[in-house]
Amino acid sequence: MEPSKVYFTNLRTNSKTNLLDKMERVVRRAGIANIDFQKQFVAIKIHFGEPGNLAYIRPNYAARMADIIRSLGGKPFLTDSNTLYSGGRSNAVDHLHSAMENGFNPISARCEVIIADGLKGTECREIEIDGEYCKAPKIGSAIADADIILSMTHFKGHEQTGFGGVLKNLGMGAASVAGKLELHSDAQPTINVENCKGCNVCVKHCRHDAIHLNENHKAEIDYAKCVGCGQCVALCQYEGAVLASWSTSEILNYKIAEYTEAVLKGKPHFHVSFIMNVSPECDCWNHNDAAIIPDLGILASFDPVALDQACADLVNEAAILETNNRLAEKPHEGHLEHTDKFHLMHPDTKWEAALDHAEKRGLGTRKYELITV
Repeated sequence: MEPSKVYFTNLRTNSKTNLLDKMERVVRRAGIANIDFQKQFVAIKIHFGEPGNLAYIRPNYAARMADIIRSLGGKPFLTDSNTLYSGGRSNAVDHLHSAMENGFNPISARCEVIIADGLKGTECREIEIDGEYCKAPKIGSAIADADIILSMTHFKGHEQTGFGGVLKNLGMGAASVAGKLELHSDAQPTINVENCKGCNVCVKHCRHDAIHLNENHKAEIDYAKCVGCGQCVALCQYEGAVLASWSTSEILNYKIAEYTEAVLKGKPHFHVSFIMNVSPECDCWNHNDAAIIPDLGILASFDPVALDQACADLVNEAAILETNNRLAEKPHEGHLEHTDKFHLMHPDTKWEAALDHAEKRGLGTRKYELITV
């Protein structure tokens, strides 16, 4: 397979051009206008950010993207699906409120905001792909019914998949609540008793009442109730709640690749990623830890696999910020250039699994040509 083209622009500006102009320039150079948008419903899949988290993509970028799509004849809308865990986005009412709070509304974003899987996360379509792990992924109806898929992704670390890129944004983010249950069915965490401090944070925040403190004041998981959403893993500050094994992350990433395949099946698609505020964990949490590297730029491609690979390479090749962040606190020599930063932060994950499986399923290639705009 020939390398895919991935287009890149850095974040330098001057009095003649701003970052919104640079984003438009890179997506147009990447060929977005080659898609026939005329009178087509265009799902702009984006993460609205959990209230309290400030690392998500600014709504200004979404507004410019909506303008671009309308200029090409399309009917854009911003969308995401409800979460499996508790928080500000587990149903459409709270989810819309959170989106508005973070600046995603028809005035600022210049298009409608639609929660893909409806009020309670039950509105979905089963899209048959005959996957190795998921035969018919359950995709939020608004995304499944869209004519064109356009992803806007904040590239960052992730506690279960290694990093959150295009595949994570689409494969997990477009899944309905039932789909997320399928994705997490092999991802149940475990408790490292020696590390558990009995702080009760995981107990308080488990939406499914699956964790309690035992007589030794240590967390215990009721696996009859646990759905594997990973909220306890993300919230634990002591590595008391952890993924059961590396294979757990592999299987989750395989499933995410297959869910992405279902989202994109038979549809034109285009993808934009922002390497900014590269936080250690997902935008799903109500906080964001300090960035681990400097902001690098904006990338665009028709190939989601190549785009994720290019982003991972750029982050791993970059020097870390040397103070007050997750990686700077770990013992290290040098500035960690050319180092797998995602595995350093989340050693029980294997991000390559999603890209390998996506390539195997024909979603794209890990080989790419990086073209600077």
